[in-house]
Amino acid sequence: MRSSTLLICTCLPEVQPVRSLRHTMSSAGTGSSLRVHAVRFGPGQELLGSLQAFVEERRLRAPFIITCVGSVTKATLRLANATATNTNEDTTRVKALGLLSQVMHLTGRFEIVSLVGTLNPEAHLHISLADGEGRTIGGHVLGDLEVFTTAEVVVGEAVDLQFTREMDQQTGFPELVVRGRSQTNESA
Repeated sequence: MRSSTLLICTCLPEVQPVRSLRHTMSSAGTGSSLRVHAVRFGPGQELLGSLQAFVEERRLRAPFIITCVGSVTKATLRLANATATNTNEDTTRVKALGLLSQVMHLTGRFEIVSLVGTLNPEAHLHISLADGEGRTIGGHVLGDLEVFTTAEVVVGEAVDLQFTREMDQQTGFPELVVRGRSQTNESA
């Protein structure tokens, strides 16, 4: 029996920041070292608030979700059709037009299929949830993520960076700003 190994190597040029009149990219340059934290939350805990408390207790400055598995019984999500000025439910208009509301309140048993985002004080998380029949829904986490059985979360921290949010006039939302720790006035 003959065995073979295929090795594929792709070399890509260094990516340069894109700058134009309409779009700017926030980057702190060369990257950062990574520190990894693991935490488990139990039944009844509110996941978003618990994650924010975890980040605050450990004084993490550039935290982000690496992975999460678990389940929830409640969730409040802002869906993709929301804008900065139109994030609340208008159930009459929504039902009349046959559209999904901008904010969805879920109750039931849901598996966490994916949880991604940054965890600075104004956390920006997106979640995908699957119901008992495997149907999925996802959106921007507004809160009310009540853990059903467990939420096992691995949090990364870019130790050489600082994440903040500043209002973006173009989007109408507070958007991520990435700075090197040496660029901030706060001590490490």
